Amino acid sequence: MLKNIIQNFPKQLDFEPVIENAGSFQKRDKFIVCGMGGSNLAAGIIKSWKPKSDIIIHRDYGLPAQAGLPEMEEAQSKNYLVVASSYSGNTEETISSFEEALARGLPLVAITAGGKLLELAQKNNVPYINFPSINNNPRFAIGYSIRATLKAMGEESMLNDMSGLAESLSPDDYKTKGKELAEKLQNKMPLIYSSGTNAGLARYWKISFNETAKLPAFYNFVPELNHNEMAGFSGKLKHEFAFMFLNDPDDDLRIQKRMSATKKIFEDRGFTVLNIDLAGTSPWHKSFAGIITALWTSHLLAEHYGVNPEDVSMIEDFKKSL
Repeated sequence: MLKNIIQNFPKQLDFEPVIENAGSFQKRDKFIVCGMGGSNLAAGIIKSWKPKSDIIIHRDYGLPAQAGLPEMEEAQSKNYLVVASSYSGNTEETISSFEEALARGLPLVAITAGGKLLELAQKNNVPYINFPSINNNPRFAIGYSIRATLKAMGEESMLNDMSGLAESLSPDDYKTKGKELAEKLQNKMPLIYSSGTNAGLARYWKISFNETAKLPAFYNFVPELNHNEMAGFSGKLKHEFAFMFLNDPDDDLRIQKRMSATKKIFEDRGFTVLNIDLAGTSPWHKSFAGIITALWTSHLLAEHYGVNPEDVSMIEDFKKSL
């Protein structure tokens, strides 16, 4: 089933999101995107396309002031559009964000495939975007989620530019790379490293390994990791880790130099270092090629370990225990 999802992925880029209850929609150029896990991957990837965009990514209950971010004056907070994103529509943290924004009268839009969030938006005449569901796994629907988030942000030109990728992006072109990576990652823990610009994409790789291949995986970005994390590998641990570098020719040359130096240090110490070269005809093409490669890699690793790539029962069991 996942193989079919990957091969049909470009069709998501033809999705035409519609803002329902649009009469009360308040367009803004500043955003607080609230969501958890795979439901809040889109904003980070969009921020890599528009690094100067004013996007606060919130992964907690309520709104940022409650989560320890600097408190906003009420007048200032009204300059932001709160985007409540929950694929299932039942994520309690995101629902709490929605309800607080509603109570405070802040500009608000919901993005969901259904559930309680959709019901709340409809009941309270809040603008919302409803998009298709794929097996209740938001990471598989990242194309839908990105397009829905761009619509909420009013990025019509980016939506239009992206549409042509449905024809030009072929998932089979990335299967060989995914297979190569999966073979080299067997019995290793992936550590995904990128520039700060591509941190959203690195996070996507991490979540794919966690949920699809059932592997612990972690991500970080240059230059921050050069000031702390890399020192953690100067001890006796050698072969349990695989360092995966997302190489982007458009990154700052200083970042590229740091990444090359970091790779050499790890290689000299006997660690596995893997390269994922980000390439494409546009920033969108480059990012989606990386996403599809991540899907193939995690899918093939799931096959190797004999695990169900669509099973997230541990997460569901945890939710039931609350």
